Amino acid sequence: MTTVTPIIELRTSPHLHVERSVDMIMRNVVYAMLPICAYSIWLFGISALALIVTTTGACILTEHLFCKFSHRESTVNDYSVAITGILLALTLPPGFPLWMGAIGSFVSVALGKMLFGGLGSNIFNPALVGRAFLQAAFPVAITGYTPALANERFIDFIPSTLALPFMKAAPLVGWMAKVRVDGFSGATPLMLQKFEHVNTDVMPLFLGQVAGAAGETSALLILLCGLYLIMRKMADWRIPASMLLTACLVSGVFHLSDPTLYPNPLFVLFSGGLMLGAMFMATDMVASPVTPLGVWIYGALMGLITVIIRFKGGLPEGVMYAILLGNALSPMIDNLTQPRTYGARKKARAV
Repeated sequence: MTTVTPIIELRTSPHLHVERSVDMIMRNVVYAMLPICAYSIWLFGISALALIVTTTGACILTEHLFCKFSHRESTVNDYSVAITGILLALTLPPGFPLWMGAIGSFVSVALGKMLFGGLGSNIFNPALVGRAFLQAAFPVAITGYTPALANERFIDFIPSTLALPFMKAAPLVGWMAKVRVDGFSGATPLMLQKFEHVNTDVMPLFLGQVAGAAGETSALLILLCGLYLIMRKMADWRIPASMLLTACLVSGVFHLSDPTLYPNPLFVLFSGGLMLGAMFMATDMVASPVTPLGVWIYGALMGLITVIIRFKGGLPEGVMYAILLGNALSPMIDNLTQPRTYGARKKARAV
């Protein structure tokens, strides 16, 4: 008679298995951004479409080549690189030159992601790394905004879209020339408020029918798409809640101190890239804290920095810098907000 020795299998955590994989989560993030892309194309026409396709394709190609040259399996199928390309396009002016967008895509993936080891190792949001590079390298082009809902936006490109590398854009012709003759300004609401102290009504900001970055105009649509991820538990609701609430409170204090100089909190919430940054960039699972208290501090810090840059800095927008600074401080926030181990006592005071 043989005795069967039982085998005890020991494994490390996590012990709970869920059906959600990285690919599934990233794919749903792409799904959530598709309505924003569609609305951007509706507002700005084929130039916005060409920009989204260019940045997304350049990001995918860059990651594939990096994997190939490093002799490892391509990771483009996890959809994370597609998110980087789409987000980069949505933060740029709709008429941004395509060749500049391709360079920004390369920097986003090469320096913002692959240099750190790929998905799960990057400490900064890759799309914002590329956006910060473009802000420094092409400061004039990145402020070249155009008005929304132009009549011939589905027929003609915005001239700057097809500008050759290191060359000026072609002279304005057709509907773009008429726009300039009619005196329709392409300045964003943040620019008008910052430099001319002209406030824009809240409703156009909420619906998004204003000049601005390709995917940052409609606060309502961005909010709904972000809520989709939150309801599916694929984004931590505490981060955007903390960021938006802090921005609202801080801007409210400024507004009460001088209503003629500082806009009301609703203008701050619905203008610029605050809503897109809070919903889709600040919630980056890799670059954000994981402790319950840490995510609140993280969001509040970014909301505070955004308002300070907008009101007291030299730039009309501060969301990008706020999130990058938050990413840099994320490890420290995690370390300082670690919960007490269950059953452990607090350290005794030194005698």
